[in-house]
This record gives sequence, C-alpha cells and structure tokens, in this order.
Amino acid sequence: MTFPAPLTGVVPPVCTPLTPDREVDVPSLLRLVDHLLDGGVDALFVLGSSSEAAYLRDVQRRLVVEAVTGHVGGQVPVLAGAIDMATPRVLDHVAAVTAAGADAVVVTAPFYARTHPAEIARHFQLVAAASTVPVIAYDIPVAVHTKLPVDVVLDLAADEVLAGLKDSSGDLAAFRAVVTGARGIPGFSVLTGSELLVDAALALGADGSVPGLANVDPHGYVRLDRLCRAGDWERARDEQDRLCALFGLVGVGDPARMGGGSSALGAFKAALHLRGVIDCPATAEPQVPLSPEEVEQVGKFLAGAGLL
Repeated sequence: MTFPAPLTGVVPPVCTPLTPDREVDVPSLLRLVDHLLDGGVDALFVLGSSSEAAYLRDVQRRLVVEAVTGHVGGQVPVLAGAIDMATPRVLDHVAAVTAAGADAVVVTAPFYARTHPAEIARHFQLVAAASTVPVIAYDIPVAVHTKLPVDVVLDLAADEVLAGLKDSSGDLAAFRAVVTGARGIPGFSVLTGSELLVDAALALGADGSVPGLANVDPHGYVRLDRLCRAGDWERARDEQDRLCALFGLVGVGDPARMGGGSSALGAFKAALHLRGVIDCPATAEPQVPLSPEEVEQVGKFLAGAGLL
C-alpha cells in the first residue's frame, strides 16, 4: 500500500515528554504537537528514535499514538514506529498503532538475530501484507546494525510493499542511489533523517526530511524546506547553516559519563523545557541526565539561534 501522493516536507520525529517518574506526560506531549503544528510541519512521526520508543513499555507506546492522533484529528498524517526485533513482534506493534489511529507505520530491518537481504525483504513483505496502512522503511544501521540494501528498497518500492524510506544511515551514496532509482515509482517517498544535510538532500530530489532537531525549531526546518522548494538556495544555505550551529547542542553531554544518545535526547528535551514547551526534561532510564551546567550550555545554543 502506498500514499496517494508522495509524503513530502518536514516530518518531525516527535519527542516523548516524560514525568519525573518516567510516565508519558500527555499534556506536555500535546503542547509539543501544537508547537510543531504551529511551525507548519507536514506530518508527525511518533515512536521513533527521538521518541525514545526503545525505552517505552507497550502500553506507553499505544498511549502516545492515541493521544497524538486524537489531538491532531487528521490535520496532518501521523506516522508511528512499529519497531522491534523480529517480524512477529513487529506485527503486534503494527496492529496496536493502527488501532490507535496511525496513518502509516515505520519499520526497521529485524535486529539482534543476523539476517540475509532475502529475509529483510520477506520481513517487509509480511508486515505490508498484514498492515492496513502504508509501510515506511527506516534505515538506521547505528541502531539495528543492518544497512538496508538499495536494491531491496527499490524492489520493494516498485512492488508497492513500501510507501517510503526514512534514511538515517549516513550513507550519502546509497541515499542518492535510492533517490535516483525511486524516480518514476508513484507514491514512494524518500526522506532524509539528517538534520545537517536537508538542503543537500532536497537538491538531490528527496521528498522531505525527518529531523529530530525540528522538535526544537520546527519553524526553522519548515522555512528551510520552503526555501529549497522555491529554488532560493542561497537563503536555504544560510538557514541550514543556522540549524547546523544549533545542532551543536546535541554534544553538550560529557562523553566521559554518558553516551551520545543521552546527550542528544537530553539536549532536545532540555531545549523544549527551556522554551516552555514541556514541563520536565527527563529522559527514560537508563539514560544519564544532563547536569545544570550542560543545560546552561543548551540555553546558549538556543540564544545563539534566536530561540530564547
């Protein structure tokens, strides 16, 4: 199943605000959704990496989807991650998020167990056969330790198994090959997950972007997207440069005591808290929280980008 037309524009991977005791903070989540809609985004992606989906219990995942879809009320499409180790568990998630109102599901390759490209293809085929909504492949080898092969993606796209690709692989040559190969495949969308290369991806012919930093500055990413579509590449480059500078906030965490994920997600949530969007910047356990000094550094990045 594919979209009637390619999914385009800015599709933020929505953060999941948590209470101090690590339950989903629904009021903050809905304020974040309003913040993103006010920024002019074209769709929303819940239960991805920036949503901390890997840390959420199944009941929390469903709560997120129900809350967001109910609040959005069809204003924009809501994509939901159905991410797990193997096909049977993914199928359970697909059933849950579609029952909760998701307009499309986002699925990675299987992980933990080693897989062959033929098994990856079969995984997506089985998911698509069971899904009542379009399936978007999520290429994120840093998390699942498998790079989706270009030929597998394009074959599945041509067969209408996949409606799109979110590419967070960092493999620009492969991304270009998918963009080039996808021309002429109706309804198939190619989206970059790189905050730093949106202008370059759109110049190559990508359909849109899924930037985690758009949680913090949705207006900036929408402005960048529209400048690129208007062919105003000089102003687009300036906006991209501003966003690249802002992206420096993901590195505020001390690598001697925390991982890159704790630093980046902690910085996104700290920024949203400082901007008054969410009540609490807590990240899910066992991630390490930012120190007050590191949060202060986040504030300096926001001020430098004109957001405080």
